[in-house]
Amino acid sequence: MTSGGRRRGAESGGESLFTRPGDAPLAARMRPRSLDEFAGQRHLLEPGKPLRAAIESGHVGSMVFWGPPGTGKTTLARLIAAHTDRVFVPFSAVTEGVPRVREIVAQAEGRRAAGQGTILFADEIHRFNKAQQDAFLPHVEAGTITLIGATTENPSFEINGALLSRLRVFVLEALAPADLETVIRRALADRERGLGDWALHVDDAAVTRIATLADGDARRALTVLEAAAAHVGRGGHLGEAEAREALQLRFAHFDKGGEETYNMLSAYHKSLRGSDPQGALYWMARMLEGGADPMTLFRRAIAMAAEDIGLADPEALKLAVAARDAFHMLGAPEGYLPLAEMTVYLATAPKSNSAKRALDAALEAARATPAEPVPLHIRNAPTGLMKELGYGRGYQYAHAVPEAYIPQEYLPESLRGTAFFEPGAFGFEKEIAKRLAWWAERKRKARDPGEDQ
Repeated sequence: MTSGGRRRGAESGGESLFTRPGDAPLAARMRPRSLDEFAGQRHLLEPGKPLRAAIESGHVGSMVFWGPPGTGKTTLARLIAAHTDRVFVPFSAVTEGVPRVREIVAQAEGRRAAGQGTILFADEIHRFNKAQQDAFLPHVEAGTITLIGATTENPSFEINGALLSRLRVFVLEALAPADLETVIRRALADRERGLGDWALHVDDAAVTRIATLADGDARRALTVLEAAAAHVGRGGHLGEAEAREALQLRFAHFDKGGEETYNMLSAYHKSLRGSDPQGALYWMARMLEGGADPMTLFRRAIAMAAEDIGLADPEALKLAVAARDAFHMLGAPEGYLPLAEMTVYLATAPKSNSAKRALDAALEAARATPAEPVPLHIRNAPTGLMKELGYGRGYQYAHAVPEAYIPQEYLPESLRGTAFFEPGAFGFEKEIAKRLAWWAERKRKARDPGEDQ
Protein backbone atom coordinates (compact mmCIF):
# COMPACT_ATOMS: atom_id res chain seq x y z
CA MET A 1 0.00 0.00 0.00
CA THR A 2 1.35 3.46 -0.83
CA SER A 3 1.95 6.12 1.78
CA GLY A 4 -0.40 8.36 -0.19
CA GLY A 5 -3.07 5.69 0.14
CA ARG A 6 -2.57 5.62 3.89
CA ARG A 7 -3.02 9.39 4.09
CA ARG A 8 -6.18 9.30 2.00
CA GLY A 9 -7.59 6.33 3.94
CA ALA A 10 -7.00 8.15 7.20
CA GLU A 11 -9.03 11.18 6.22
CA SER A 12 -12.35 12.01 7.84
CA GLY A 13 -13.80 15.44 7.28
CA GLY A 14 -10.36 16.76 6.38
CA GLU A 15 -8.75 15.74 9.68
CA SER A 16 -5.99 13.14 9.97
CA LEU A 17 -6.85 9.90 11.72
CA PHE A 18 -4.04 10.21 14.24
CA THR A 19 -3.90 13.94 14.99
CA ARG A 20 -3.59 14.95 18.63
CA PRO A 21 -5.90 17.82 19.51
CA GLY A 22 -4.61 19.57 22.60
CA ASP A 23 -7.81 19.02 24.56
CA ALA A 24 -8.53 15.46 23.42
CA PRO A 25 -9.07 12.93 26.24
CA LEU A 26 -6.32 10.43 26.91
CA ALA A 27 -8.48 7.59 25.56
CA ALA A 28 -8.81 9.42 22.22
CA ARG A 29 -5.11 10.32 22.06
CA MET A 30 -4.06 6.74 22.72
CA ARG A 31 -6.07 5.14 19.91
CA PRO A 32 -3.88 2.41 18.38
CA ARG A 33 -2.15 3.50 15.18
CA SER A 34 -1.53 -0.01 13.89
CA LEU A 35 -2.93 -3.51 14.21
CA ASP A 36 0.09 -4.46 16.34
CA GLU A 37 -0.82 -1.76 18.88
CA PHE A 38 -4.41 -2.98 19.06
CA ALA A 39 -5.08 -4.60 22.44
CA GLY A 40 -7.00 -7.85 22.76
CA GLN A 41 -9.18 -9.49 20.09
CA ARG A 42 -6.46 -12.03 19.29
CA HIS A 43 -9.12 -14.38 18.01
CA LEU A 44 -9.64 -11.89 15.18
CA LEU A 45 -6.32 -10.13 14.70
CA GLU A 46 -3.50 -12.57 15.32
CA PRO A 47 -1.38 -13.13 12.19
CA GLY A 48 -3.09 -15.68 9.98
CA LYS A 49 -6.61 -15.02 11.30
CA PRO A 50 -9.14 -14.38 8.48
CA LEU A 51 -9.97 -10.79 9.47
CA ARG A 52 -6.34 -9.76 9.76
CA ALA A 53 -5.49 -11.44 6.47
CA ALA A 54 -8.37 -9.62 4.77
CA ILE A 55 -7.25 -6.27 6.20
CA GLU A 56 -3.64 -6.78 5.18
CA SER A 57 -4.64 -7.83 1.67
CA GLY A 58 -6.94 -4.82 1.29
CA HIS A 59 -9.93 -7.00 0.40
CA VAL A 60 -12.43 -6.19 3.15
CA GLY A 61 -16.17 -6.43 2.69
CA SER A 62 -19.04 -5.02 4.72
CA MET A 63 -19.26 -6.24 8.30
CA VAL A 64 -20.60 -5.55 11.76
CA PHE A 65 -18.62 -5.49 14.99
CA TRP A 66 -20.61 -6.72 17.99
CA GLY A 67 -19.19 -6.26 21.46
CA PRO A 68 -19.36 -4.32 24.73
CA PRO A 69 -18.20 -0.70 25.02
CA GLY A 70 -14.50 0.07 24.99
CA THR A 71 -13.38 -3.00 23.03
CA GLY A 72 -12.10 -1.04 20.03
CA LYS A 73 -14.92 -1.21 17.48
CA THR A 74 -14.42 2.35 16.22
CA THR A 75 -10.63 2.13 16.30
CA LEU A 76 -10.60 -1.12 14.38
CA ALA A 77 -12.85 0.38 11.71
CA ARG A 78 -10.47 3.36 11.39
CA LEU A 79 -7.48 1.04 11.10
CA ILE A 80 -9.24 -0.91 8.36
CA ALA A 81 -9.77 2.32 6.43
CA ALA A 82 -6.13 3.25 6.82
CA HIS A 83 -4.88 -0.19 5.76
CA THR A 84 -7.21 -0.56 2.78
CA ASP A 85 -6.80 2.89 1.23
CA ARG A 86 -10.41 4.00 1.80
CA VAL A 87 -11.91 7.17 3.18
CA PHE A 88 -13.36 6.71 6.64
CA VAL A 89 -16.72 8.44 7.13
CA PRO A 90 -18.23 8.20 10.64
CA PHE A 91 -21.98 8.10 11.03
CA SER A 92 -23.99 7.99 14.25
CA ALA A 93 -27.31 6.18 14.16
CA VAL A 94 -28.20 8.09 17.35
CA THR A 95 -27.86 11.66 16.06
CA GLU A 96 -28.07 11.29 12.26
CA GLY A 97 -30.68 9.90 9.91
CA VAL A 98 -31.39 8.60 6.42
CA PRO A 99 -30.81 12.02 4.72
CA ARG A 100 -27.23 11.94 6.01
CA VAL A 101 -26.82 8.42 4.62
CA ARG A 102 -27.87 9.73 1.20
CA GLU A 103 -25.28 12.53 1.43
CA ILE A 104 -22.53 10.06 2.32
CA VAL A 105 -23.53 7.75 -0.51
CA ALA A 106 -23.53 10.63 -3.03
CA GLN A 107 -20.00 11.57 -1.95
CA ALA A 108 -18.95 7.92 -2.08
CA GLU A 109 -20.20 7.62 -5.65
CA GLY A 110 -17.96 10.53 -6.65
CA ARG A 111 -14.95 8.93 -4.94
CA ARG A 112 -15.71 5.60 -6.54
CA ALA A 113 -15.68 7.19 -9.99
CA ALA A 114 -12.20 8.49 -9.14
CA GLY A 115 -11.06 5.07 -7.94
CA GLN A 116 -11.31 5.77 -4.19
CA GLY A 117 -13.33 3.59 -1.82
CA THR A 118 -15.42 4.68 1.18
CA ILE A 119 -15.94 3.03 4.54
CA LEU A 120 -19.17 4.19 6.14
CA PHE A 121 -18.83 3.47 9.84
CA ALA A 122 -22.33 3.25 11.37
CA ASP A 123 -21.85 3.55 15.12
CA GLU A 124 -24.67 2.06 17.21
CA ILE A 125 -26.31 0.75 14.06
CA HIS A 126 -28.95 -0.95 16.20
CA ARG A 127 -30.43 2.50 16.96
CA PHE A 128 -31.66 2.63 13.35
CA ASN A 129 -34.95 0.78 13.12
CA LYS A 130 -35.13 -2.08 10.66
CA ALA A 131 -36.89 0.03 8.01
CA GLN A 132 -34.21 2.74 8.25
CA GLN A 133 -31.51 0.09 7.89
CA ASP A 134 -32.86 -0.59 4.40
CA ALA A 135 -31.23 2.70 3.37
CA PHE A 136 -27.84 0.97 3.49
CA LEU A 137 -28.87 -2.13 1.58
CA PRO A 138 -28.70 -1.12 -2.12
CA HIS A 139 -25.41 0.72 -1.66
CA VAL A 140 -23.82 -2.23 0.12
CA GLU A 141 -25.01 -4.51 -2.67
CA ALA A 142 -23.71 -2.16 -5.36
CA GLY A 143 -20.35 -1.77 -3.64
CA THR A 144 -20.70 2.02 -3.43
CA ILE A 145 -19.80 1.87 0.24
CA THR A 146 -18.20 -0.64 2.54
CA LEU A 147 -20.45 -0.63 5.59
CA ILE A 148 -18.93 -1.32 8.99
CA GLY A 149 -21.55 -1.31 11.71
CA ALA A 150 -20.85 -1.25 15.43
CA THR A 151 -23.33 -2.49 18.01
CA THR A 152 -23.50 -3.55 21.63
CA GLU A 153 -26.70 -5.49 20.90
CA ASN A 154 -27.19 -8.92 19.34
CA PRO A 155 -27.27 -8.38 15.54
CA SER A 156 -29.65 -11.32 15.16
CA PHE A 157 -32.34 -9.23 16.86
CA GLU A 158 -31.35 -5.69 15.98
CA ILE A 159 -30.32 -5.79 12.30
CA ASN A 160 -32.82 -6.67 9.62
CA GLY A 161 -32.34 -10.00 7.93
CA ALA A 162 -31.75 -8.67 4.41
CA LEU A 163 -28.91 -6.41 5.56
CA LEU A 164 -27.47 -8.91 8.04
CA SER A 165 -27.19 -11.54 5.31
CA ARG A 166 -24.76 -9.22 3.50
CA LEU A 167 -22.57 -8.52 6.52
CA ARG A 168 -19.94 -10.62 8.23
CA VAL A 169 -20.41 -10.55 11.98
CA PHE A 170 -17.28 -10.27 14.13
CA VAL A 171 -17.65 -10.58 17.89
CA LEU A 172 -15.33 -8.39 19.94
CA GLU A 173 -14.73 -9.53 23.50
CA ALA A 174 -14.28 -7.49 26.67
CA LEU A 175 -10.57 -6.92 27.21
CA ALA A 176 -8.84 -9.11 29.77
CA PRO A 177 -7.14 -7.36 32.72
CA ALA A 178 -3.75 -8.27 31.26
CA ASP A 179 -4.65 -6.48 28.00
CA LEU A 180 -5.83 -3.44 29.94
CA GLU A 181 -2.59 -3.37 31.93
CA THR A 182 -0.73 -3.21 28.62
CA VAL A 183 -2.92 -0.30 27.49
CA ILE A 184 -2.38 1.54 30.79
CA ARG A 185 1.40 1.06 30.81
CA ARG A 186 1.63 2.16 27.19
CA ALA A 187 -0.20 5.39 28.05
CA LEU A 188 2.07 5.97 31.04
CA ALA A 189 5.19 5.54 28.90
CA ASP A 190 4.12 7.41 25.74
CA ARG A 191 5.57 10.95 25.69
CA GLU A 192 3.92 11.97 22.44
CA ARG A 193 0.30 11.11 23.14
CA GLY A 194 0.20 9.79 26.67
CA LEU A 195 1.46 10.68 30.14
CA GLY A 196 5.12 9.85 29.65
CA ASP A 197 6.26 13.42 30.27
CA TRP A 198 4.32 13.63 33.55
CA ALA A 199 7.05 11.69 35.42
CA LEU A 200 4.46 9.87 37.49
CA HIS A 201 5.45 7.30 40.09
CA VAL A 202 2.87 4.55 39.61
CA ASP A 203 2.57 1.45 41.79
CA ASP A 204 1.94 -1.89 40.10
CA ALA A 205 -1.01 -2.38 42.47
CA ALA A 206 -2.65 0.77 41.09
CA VAL A 207 -2.29 -0.45 37.51
CA THR A 208 -3.72 -3.84 38.46
CA ARG A 209 -6.68 -2.29 40.28
CA ILE A 210 -7.63 -0.02 37.40
CA ALA A 211 -7.25 -2.86 34.90
CA THR A 212 -9.35 -5.22 37.00
CA LEU A 213 -12.17 -2.80 37.72
CA ALA A 214 -12.48 -1.27 34.25
CA ASP A 215 -14.91 -4.05 33.22
CA GLY A 216 -12.97 -4.97 30.07
CA ASP A 217 -13.31 -1.40 28.73
CA ALA A 218 -10.10 0.26 27.51
CA ARG A 219 -11.78 3.67 27.28
CA ARG A 220 -12.86 3.42 30.90
CA ALA A 221 -9.40 2.31 32.04
CA LEU A 222 -7.72 5.28 30.34
CA THR A 223 -10.37 7.70 31.60
CA VAL A 224 -9.76 6.54 35.17
CA LEU A 225 -5.99 6.73 34.67
CA GLU A 226 -6.28 10.29 33.38
CA ALA A 227 -8.45 11.29 36.34
CA ALA A 228 -5.98 9.73 38.78
CA ALA A 229 -3.04 11.49 37.10
CA ALA A 230 -4.84 14.83 37.26
CA HIS A 231 -5.51 14.19 40.95
CA VAL A 232 -1.86 13.53 41.92
CA GLY A 233 -0.35 15.99 39.40
CA ARG A 234 2.92 15.89 37.47
CA GLY A 235 5.63 14.01 39.30
CA GLY A 236 3.06 12.67 41.77
CA HIS A 237 2.67 9.24 43.28
CA LEU A 238 -0.21 7.14 41.98
CA GLY A 239 -0.85 4.32 44.39
CA GLU A 240 -3.71 1.96 45.01
CA ALA A 241 -5.51 4.50 47.20
CA GLU A 242 -5.43 7.10 44.44
CA ALA A 243 -6.65 4.53 41.92
CA ARG A 244 -9.52 3.67 44.27
CA GLU A 245 -10.39 7.35 44.52
CA ALA A 246 -10.49 7.71 40.74
CA LEU A 247 -12.63 4.57 40.47
CA GLN A 248 -15.16 5.64 43.08
CA LEU A 249 -17.71 6.69 40.47
CA ARG A 250 -17.24 3.51 38.50
CA PHE A 251 -20.34 1.55 37.57
CA ALA A 252 -20.14 -2.10 36.60
CA HIS A 253 -20.92 -2.79 32.96
CA PHE A 254 -24.62 -3.46 32.66
CA ASP A 255 -26.82 -2.30 29.82
CA LYS A 256 -30.32 -1.99 31.23
CA GLY A 257 -32.79 -3.50 28.81
CA GLY A 258 -30.04 -4.68 26.48
CA GLU A 259 -28.73 -8.14 25.82
CA GLU A 260 -26.45 -8.11 28.86
CA THR A 261 -29.54 -7.74 31.03
CA TYR A 262 -30.81 -11.06 29.75
CA ASN A 263 -27.38 -12.70 29.84
CA MET A 264 -26.99 -11.89 33.54
CA LEU A 265 -30.57 -12.82 34.36
CA SER A 266 -29.98 -16.12 32.61
CA ALA A 267 -26.79 -16.65 34.63
CA TYR A 268 -28.67 -15.84 37.84
CA HIS A 269 -31.55 -18.23 37.03
CA LYS A 270 -29.24 -21.05 35.95
CA SER A 271 -27.16 -20.66 39.11
CA LEU A 272 -30.33 -20.97 41.21
CA ARG A 273 -31.51 -23.99 39.21
CA GLY A 274 -28.06 -25.54 39.43
CA SER A 275 -28.02 -25.23 43.26
CA ASP A 276 -25.00 -22.89 43.30
CA PRO A 277 -25.58 -20.14 45.88
CA GLN A 278 -22.14 -18.64 45.20
CA GLY A 279 -22.83 -18.10 41.51
CA ALA A 280 -26.37 -16.87 42.19
CA LEU A 281 -25.14 -14.31 44.75
CA TYR A 282 -22.42 -13.11 42.37
CA TRP A 283 -24.76 -12.47 39.44
CA MET A 284 -27.28 -10.90 41.78
CA ALA A 285 -24.58 -8.53 43.06
CA ARG A 286 -23.34 -7.76 39.53
CA MET A 287 -26.82 -6.70 38.49
CA LEU A 288 -27.36 -4.59 41.60
CA GLU A 289 -23.99 -2.89 41.19
CA GLY A 290 -24.83 -2.17 37.57
CA GLY A 291 -28.04 -0.41 38.52
CA ALA A 292 -30.56 -3.13 37.72
CA ASP A 293 -34.06 -2.79 39.15
CA PRO A 294 -34.22 -5.35 41.98
CA MET A 295 -37.77 -6.18 40.86
CA THR A 296 -36.20 -7.76 37.77
CA LEU A 297 -34.40 -10.22 40.04
CA PHE A 298 -37.49 -10.85 42.18
CA ARG A 299 -39.64 -11.57 39.12
CA ARG A 300 -37.12 -14.08 37.82
CA ALA A 301 -36.73 -15.69 41.24
CA ILE A 302 -40.50 -16.06 41.77
CA ALA A 303 -40.82 -17.70 38.37
CA MET A 304 -37.87 -19.95 39.18
CA ALA A 305 -39.40 -20.98 42.52
CA ALA A 306 -42.47 -22.29 40.69
CA GLU A 307 -40.63 -23.73 37.69
CA ASP A 308 -37.55 -25.36 39.21
CA ILE A 309 -38.41 -26.00 42.88
CA GLY A 310 -42.15 -26.30 42.84
CA LEU A 311 -43.59 -28.88 45.19
CA ALA A 312 -40.20 -30.21 46.28
CA ASP A 313 -40.30 -27.23 48.67
CA PRO A 314 -43.60 -25.31 48.61
CA GLU A 315 -42.07 -22.76 51.02
CA ALA A 316 -39.76 -21.50 48.25
CA LEU A 317 -42.50 -19.66 46.36
CA LYS A 318 -43.84 -18.20 49.59
CA LEU A 319 -40.38 -16.96 50.58
CA ALA A 320 -39.76 -15.42 47.16
CA VAL A 321 -43.02 -13.47 47.29
CA ALA A 322 -42.38 -12.46 50.92
CA ALA A 323 -38.86 -11.25 50.04
CA ARG A 324 -40.28 -9.10 47.25
CA ASP A 325 -42.83 -7.60 49.65
CA ALA A 326 -40.09 -7.00 52.22
CA PHE A 327 -38.06 -5.08 49.65
CA HIS A 328 -41.08 -2.91 48.86
CA MET A 329 -41.33 -2.13 52.58
CA LEU A 330 -37.62 -1.55 53.26
CA GLY A 331 -36.22 -0.20 50.01
CA ALA A 332 -32.49 -0.22 49.24
CA PRO A 333 -30.05 -1.02 50.69
CA GLU A 334 -31.77 -2.84 53.58
CA GLY A 335 -34.06 -4.56 51.10
CA TYR A 336 -31.04 -6.28 49.56
CA LEU A 337 -30.91 -8.53 52.65
CA PRO A 338 -34.21 -10.36 51.96
CA LEU A 339 -33.13 -10.54 48.31
CA ALA A 340 -29.89 -12.26 49.34
CA GLU A 341 -31.72 -14.54 51.82
CA MET A 342 -34.18 -15.55 49.12
CA THR A 343 -31.34 -16.17 46.66
CA VAL A 344 -29.51 -18.50 49.02
CA TYR A 345 -32.73 -20.31 49.98
CA LEU A 346 -33.76 -20.93 46.37
CA ALA A 347 -30.29 -22.07 45.36
CA THR A 348 -30.08 -24.57 48.23
CA ALA A 349 -33.68 -25.86 48.07
CA PRO A 350 -34.45 -29.32 46.61
CA LYS A 351 -35.28 -29.04 42.93
CA SER A 352 -38.21 -30.38 40.93
CA ASN A 353 -39.85 -29.33 37.70
CA SER A 354 -42.76 -31.74 38.16
CA ALA A 355 -45.32 -28.91 38.30
CA LYS A 356 -44.03 -27.46 35.03
CA ARG A 357 -44.03 -30.88 33.36
CA ALA A 358 -47.57 -31.47 34.64
CA LEU A 359 -48.70 -28.12 33.24
CA ASP A 360 -47.12 -28.78 29.85
CA ALA A 361 -48.67 -32.25 29.66
CA ALA A 362 -52.12 -31.02 30.70
CA LEU A 363 -52.02 -28.19 28.16
CA GLU A 364 -51.00 -30.62 25.44
CA ALA A 365 -53.89 -32.94 26.35
CA ALA A 366 -56.33 -30.01 26.44
CA ARG A 367 -55.26 -28.96 22.94
CA ALA A 368 -55.56 -32.54 21.67
CA THR A 369 -59.05 -33.11 23.19
CA PRO A 370 -60.81 -29.71 23.02
CA ALA A 371 -64.33 -31.17 22.81
CA GLU A 372 -64.26 -33.81 25.56
CA PRO A 373 -67.44 -33.42 27.67
CA VAL A 374 -67.30 -33.07 31.43
CA PRO A 375 -68.41 -36.41 32.99
CA LEU A 376 -72.02 -36.16 34.17
CA HIS A 377 -71.34 -37.10 37.78
CA ILE A 378 -69.05 -34.12 38.38
CA ARG A 379 -71.24 -31.54 36.66
CA ASN A 380 -73.12 -29.01 38.75
CA ALA A 381 -76.90 -29.42 38.86
CA PRO A 382 -78.54 -26.16 40.02
CA THR A 383 -81.87 -26.82 38.21
CA GLY A 384 -84.40 -29.61 38.14
CA LEU A 385 -83.90 -30.13 34.41
CA MET A 386 -80.22 -30.66 34.90
CA LYS A 387 -80.86 -33.21 37.59
CA GLU A 388 -83.28 -35.02 35.26
CA LEU A 389 -80.55 -35.10 32.62
CA GLY A 390 -78.23 -36.84 35.06
CA TYR A 391 -76.05 -33.91 36.06
CA GLY A 392 -74.35 -34.70 39.36
CA ARG A 393 -75.83 -38.21 39.56
CA GLY A 394 -73.48 -40.59 41.34
CA TYR A 395 -71.14 -37.91 42.64
CA GLN A 396 -69.62 -38.81 46.02
CA TYR A 397 -68.66 -36.03 48.43
CA ALA A 398 -65.08 -36.59 49.58
CA HIS A 399 -65.69 -35.29 53.12
CA ALA A 400 -68.38 -37.89 53.71
CA VAL A 401 -65.66 -40.27 54.91
CA PRO A 402 -63.02 -39.69 57.63
CA GLU A 403 -60.04 -39.91 55.26
CA ALA A 404 -61.65 -37.34 52.87
CA TYR A 405 -61.00 -39.54 49.85
CA ILE A 406 -63.53 -41.55 47.85
CA PRO A 407 -62.32 -43.33 44.70
CA GLN A 408 -64.07 -41.89 41.67
CA GLU A 409 -63.11 -40.62 38.21
CA TYR A 410 -62.60 -36.95 37.33
CA LEU A 411 -61.05 -37.15 33.86
CA PRO A 412 -63.01 -37.54 30.60
CA GLU A 413 -63.44 -41.12 29.45
CA SER A 414 -60.74 -40.88 26.75
CA LEU A 415 -58.14 -39.70 29.26
CA ARG A 416 -58.84 -42.13 32.13
CA GLY A 417 -55.61 -43.34 33.67
CA THR A 418 -53.51 -40.45 32.34
CA ALA A 419 -50.95 -39.11 34.81
CA PHE A 420 -49.95 -35.50 34.09
CA PHE A 421 -48.21 -35.03 37.43
CA GLU A 422 -45.44 -37.37 38.52
CA PRO A 423 -43.80 -36.43 41.85
CA GLY A 424 -40.04 -36.19 42.13
CA ALA A 425 -37.84 -38.01 44.61
CA PHE A 426 -36.77 -35.07 46.77
CA GLY A 427 -38.14 -32.80 49.46
CA PHE A 428 -41.84 -32.54 50.10
CA GLU A 429 -42.65 -34.40 46.89
CA LYS A 430 -41.68 -37.64 48.65
CA GLU A 431 -44.71 -37.08 50.90
CA ILE A 432 -46.90 -36.28 47.90
CA ALA A 433 -45.75 -39.52 46.25
CA LYS A 434 -46.87 -41.50 49.32
CA ARG A 435 -50.34 -39.91 49.21
CA LEU A 436 -50.70 -40.52 45.47
CA ALA A 437 -49.68 -44.15 45.94
CA TRP A 438 -52.23 -44.62 48.74
CA TRP A 439 -55.00 -42.99 46.70
CA ALA A 440 -54.07 -45.10 43.65
CA GLU A 441 -54.31 -48.26 45.73
CA ARG A 442 -57.75 -47.25 47.07
CA LYS A 443 -58.91 -46.58 43.52
CA ARG A 444 -57.56 -49.96 42.34
CA LYS A 445 -59.42 -51.80 45.09
CA ALA A 446 -62.64 -49.91 44.36
CA ARG A 447 -62.34 -50.84 40.69
CA ASP A 448 -61.52 -54.54 41.38
CA PRO A 449 -63.13 -55.31 44.78
CA GLY A 450 -62.66 -59.08 44.50
CA GLU A 451 -59.04 -59.06 43.48
CA ASP A 452 -57.59 -59.35 46.99
CA GLN A 453 -60.02 -61.99 48.27
